[in-house]
Amino acid sequence: MNGTPHVLNRILIGILGLKLLAIGVLLMLLATVPAVGSWWQGWSTGLWEHAKYLSDQTRIPGREESWLWVAAAAVLVVLIVLMVAWVSQQGKGRANLIVSEYDDARTPGDVSIGGNLAEQALKAALAERTDLAGVTVATYEVNGRPGLRIRVQPRQGVSPHLLAADVSRLVEALDAVVGRRTPVLIHIGAGARTRFSKAERVR
Repeated sequence: MNGTPHVLNRILIGILGLKLLAIGVLLMLLATVPAVGSWWQGWSTGLWEHAKYLSDQTRIPGREESWLWVAAAAVLVVLIVLMVAWVSQQGKGRANLIVSEYDDARTPGDVSIGGNLAEQALKAALAERTDLAGVTVATYEVNGRPGLRIRVQPRQGVSPHLLAADVSRLVEALDAVVGRRTPVLIHIGAGARTRFSKAERVR
């Protein structure tokens, strides 16, 4: 419901995980297999000689430094900019208001209602239920319009469609209070807290 690039995040995490796995396997083989150690020494020596040759061939005129270092620094700067842009996309879409620019003919000016009002009201209404292990309510902006994401964790044996109907009625009551229909995403899921909770369960 938010603007976080989930697919890109999973791809990047997968690539990072594969690289770390390859490095771990290589280190383990270097420590336990003599043949791999000998291969690594020969390969790294050849790589170092090749790097020295490239450095000598790419020196800046009148200087001893290679322009490859300048190119590497530019690549690092680009990577830093990309990482900052990637971090800025995480969690994008959160909103502070559930209603903004509310036009009421009886009230002069604009009336804004904070998202915390809806979040706390729904949490308080659902917190009294013993058939729920956890409740999370957050306000997001979808296509320029604020909406709510309600995540509930029912205990074992709770009917999902009855729970969804109860939550929908609470949302309708909230709409009547704020005077505007709010887009809502209801997520019903289960986790470790649901399975291992010691509280009384509804069956």
